[in-house]
Amino acid sequence: MCGIVGYIGNKDAKEILIEGLRELEYRGYDSAGLAILNSGEFNIYKAVGKLKNLEEKTKDFTTSGFSVGIAHTRWATHGKPTELNAHPHLGEESYVVHNGIIENYIELKKELEKKGVGFLSQTDTEVIVHRFEDNKKTIADNFKAFETTINELDGAYAILLVTKSSDDKIFFAKKGSPLLVGKDSNGNVYFASSDTAVIGKAEEVYYLEDDEYGYAGKNDIAVFDKSGNKKSLTFKRLSTNKLSAQKEGYRFFMEKEIYEQSEVIADTMLGRLKDEEVFFEEIDDSFFDGIDEIKFCACGTSYHAALSCAYLFERVAKIKTSVEIASELRYKEPLLTKNTLFVVISQSGETADTLETLKMAKKAGLKTLAVCNVDNSSMVRTADTTILTRAGIEKGVASTKAFATQVCVLWMLSLFMAGKKGTISKESLKEQLHLLRELPKVLKVKQKLHDRIKKLSKRYLHGHGFFFIGRDVFYPLALEGALKLKEISYLHAEGYPSGEMKHGPIALADPELFTIALLPQNLLYEKTKSNIEELSARDSTICIISSKNEEIADDFIKIDEHSHYMLEFFEMMVVLQLLSLEISVRLGNDVDMPRNLAKSVTVE
Repeated sequence: MCGIVGYIGNKDAKEILIEGLRELEYRGYDSAGLAILNSGEFNIYKAVGKLKNLEEKTKDFTTSGFSVGIAHTRWATHGKPTELNAHPHLGEESYVVHNGIIENYIELKKELEKKGVGFLSQTDTEVIVHRFEDNKKTIADNFKAFETTINELDGAYAILLVTKSSDDKIFFAKKGSPLLVGKDSNGNVYFASSDTAVIGKAEEVYYLEDDEYGYAGKNDIAVFDKSGNKKSLTFKRLSTNKLSAQKEGYRFFMEKEIYEQSEVIADTMLGRLKDEEVFFEEIDDSFFDGIDEIKFCACGTSYHAALSCAYLFERVAKIKTSVEIASELRYKEPLLTKNTLFVVISQSGETADTLETLKMAKKAGLKTLAVCNVDNSSMVRTADTTILTRAGIEKGVASTKAFATQVCVLWMLSLFMAGKKGTISKESLKEQLHLLRELPKVLKVKQKLHDRIKKLSKRYLHGHGFFFIGRDVFYPLALEGALKLKEISYLHAEGYPSGEMKHGPIALADPELFTIALLPQNLLYEKTKSNIEELSARDSTICIISSKNEEIADDFIKIDEHSHYMLEFFEMMVVLQLLSLEISVRLGNDVDMPRNLAKSVTVE
């Protein structure tokens, strides 16, 4: 969820870049940096951690007259959050900032190293600036050298590059990662990865399309398509509402975050999915030595993510797995043995109950792992090692993309561990890797589906409660669906294993009891269908989420047909999130800030 800002003009470039980065802080980051070319010389500053650290470093630095500047907030993917890995990255006389991933960077890096080029960072980004400077040696025109460089890159990117020998220009390119260029009436030019960074500065903006690239100078902006044809640009007036800009056209942050899940899942998998294996650079080869059991510990939504993936660890990695609610584990005098890997899961890394259980495990001498979204948080600092989920900042109190990325990370971790233990065949592992690569496509919200849920939601505003039911991994998903509805609609909802209905809860069945039934085609279909029929026979109102419509359904939400139950899991997850959202909207509730709740629970 990195952020990019660029500027060309006569104003104080440092202040414009810093202010722009500040408006992008909501996206999440672990380091920041800027480079400004002024009077033929570069000034470069980087800092790990929050933006205030970069502000402190630059407090005595100012610019005067015309200058060109680029800036970046980095969310670590390749390489740890350090100053060397922070952007901008340096060549001999050029700097670059980049969002996305260069998939062929290893091949390009090896070619450059053979030519004697030295690399300072662990990032894929640094290869861009060195490749550009290598092309400059044989191509006299700097823009042509940049164009050649872009054509050599595979992957996704938003790129800004500045070089001394074109000291009045920024070269830029966009493919699969957002980037815009803006201008004002005084000839100043602005770049950003989100328009919120340039509100109050740029008056008009052009949102670059994939495969577009170009150059900009004062009063001079040129954009080319992938065939090299110069485009005629139509700029749009820029909104002046920063909060609205952060929502990027969505009604609520929660809605935006549901739609973002496709992107953040792709970020979560960056550098971790290889051709034939899952790779976590955070985990040493010896980390699982002596481990015979895994104990997950979490609260709320993170607890549901752990429950979901406990099935996978036992099924795929063949290791004994248990899941604990943190607030309960703290006081039950648990037996914690040193052959147990203790895994805590948290969006914020500050959840008080979960943090205390982590400290208990450390004190008992267990190996510990944190799955977390916030680097440098308390859990990250306390655990032996950490896997970051890379969801970016989640503003909606009801978690959506944090849950999706947690399940994705744990799924990958189960495969990583299975590979280390030899409990999965090469063919099965390749199949699972293929499924993971399908997730960004599965998580793209289809407008037709959203419209169907929006229309259906008006039927579920009353009644005396909801049952969300499912089997196997779909039971924890049912729990999560019920929690989402409770959090933002204030309607009573419970998640149950489908097979438990006849052991008591079915006594509540009547037309005013709404049953949201998760019916996957690839896992226990007939068993789950039988449980739904039991409720239907008692006149419960049934809404089935499945790829196949059944006559017992009063309402039906169709998902795509998939080859594996985990793909069904993720698409059903999106349906449950959207259903809760639309019911809450119809009830007139504050979707992003539900009553009585806080985003990070730092008290017991």
